[in-house]
Amino acid sequence: MPPLTWLITGTSSGLGLALAEELLSRGENVIATARSASSRLASLQSAGATILDLDITASETELFAKIQTSIKMYGGIDVLVNNAGTFEWGLIEETRNEEWVRHFETNVLGAIKLTRAILPHFRRRKSGKVVFVGSENGWRGSAGTGAYSVSKFALEGFVETLQRETSHLGIQSIIFEPGEFRTSVLSSSAKESQLVGDPDYGEFVESIQAGLKESDGKQKGDPKKGVKIMVDVVKGEGVALGRTMPKRMPLGKGCLETVRRKCLETLEVCEEWEQVIESTDFDEVETK
Repeated sequence: MPPLTWLITGTSSGLGLALAEELLSRGENVIATARSASSRLASLQSAGATILDLDITASETELFAKIQTSIKMYGGIDVLVNNAGTFEWGLIEETRNEEWVRHFETNVLGAIKLTRAILPHFRRRKSGKVVFVGSENGWRGSAGTGAYSVSKFALEGFVETLQRETSHLGIQSIIFEPGEFRTSVLSSSAKESQLVGDPDYGEFVESIQAGLKESDGKQKGDPKKGVKIMVDVVKGEGVALGRTMPKRMPLGKGCLETVRRKCLETLEVCEEWEQVIESTDFDEVETK
């Protein structure tokens, strides 16, 4: 298979950086993006990536222009990876409105704008793949992660709708849902933490902070293994050879357990409350 051209957001660290490195090792064409790309992505550029300065929170007009610039670099884009994101700890009551907005602008609206910008290109080619990096938090709302969790739930809804609207055009979409992977996200987000805690939340906040300290740097997820599987799944090779690309895919044992538990809990509610739930429909009127 000839190399694919990948446009990836948020490649300065974490899974985005690991993904770019994995793709380069496989001989793929990589357009790596980040803010202040020339300084933050120098190592990727040296490794063979084409770099592009891109702020995911920029205006729709600017992001649409960035997509056109990217297309011209290799004569087309095969895969868009919406990876850029932000994460900050904070209890719902204490998270300021501007922080809710920032999470949505970065984690949801940025991905939406870039996806909308590239769809005409994919429609003309009758092919293309849009990859989203979601989170285990798109399945469960974790205490202290309100703004982040809500944004990831929203992203799940967008991806599912996108799949229904574009699959007949030859466009495939998938959202990967990583659990806890060993990146700098916990330590970096803790610096901006709003877990100050009203006395009513005191013990609760202390338990979250203790868990954060205990988990940081000890997450079970290996970023290199995670991105290798992501590439296999998108390309349909390696562990994905002969398998159909799923619409969503958890990554990590912890996330798999969360997904299974959520599905079972939902089914239990449906079974216990089935008659009550169905009773809200209009009564059927027999017609002769």
